[in-house]
Amino acid sequence: MTKIIITGANGKMGNVIQSVVDAREDCKIVAGVDLNTAENGKFPIYKAISEVQEKADVVIDFSNPILLDELLAYAENTGTALVIATTGYDDEQKKKIADASKKSPIFFTYNMSMGINLLANLAKKAVEILGSDFDIEIVEKHHNQKIDAPSGTALMLADAMCEATPNPMKYEYDRHSKREKRTKNEIGMHAVRGGTIVGEHEIIFAGRDEIITLSHSARSKEIFAVGAVNAAVYMNGKSAGMYDMKELIDN
Repeated sequence: MTKIIITGANGKMGNVIQSVVDAREDCKIVAGVDLNTAENGKFPIYKAISEVQEKADVVIDFSNPILLDELLAYAENTGTALVIATTGYDDEQKKKIADASKKSPIFFTYNMSMGINLLANLAKKAVEILGSDFDIEIVEKHHNQKIDAPSGTALMLADAMCEATPNPMKYEYDRHSKREKRTKNEIGMHAVRGGTIVGEHEIIFAGRDEIITLSHSARSKEIFAVGAVNAAVYMNGKSAGMYDMKELIDN
């Protein structure tokens, strides 16, 4: 039985995770962390993770990047594994996560969806076959409350494709101020924000007289919650190190 702490417990994703865990028999939530400490009658809610009294195997984090330092400190001090599902980290914070994984078991991915991770693998394969003859553009769409742009998932997809080509690539986020032709060594990134779009990612490979498109559409947040809970169960008992969806899929 995997014992879980949720950070962001009273948020939208926290509530979805609770419903996913309720339907399983191999894990349970023992505590939650949220600035909104409204009790739900199932487990205690604390304002800060440092206040949590219950012992857990894994923390699932769907909170805010500003809480990263105390989350990493808690993991190191208590020996608790982390499943980091929050997005919007800057390069310095990503380095902190990598450094912390030397002392704590950390599962970190930009997207908890199995489908998105399959899309990344397909995109890498496409780059290996198509080579430099096709221009690559990524279009990502999310709801109007999402703060970061481009999405962490779009960056993950771009990073995956860069692994498949020997040519150094650059990410082009904005062309409106440029008066020049597109270069071959760039991946275009385009962000759309509107309504209640859960998450859509499209990769366009544009060649001479032909276009190949790979896409993924999330229809509800539950797919991310299911992935996070699967990751939490997988991380129970793991040793220090950095883990991601590849290990989970291959397990």
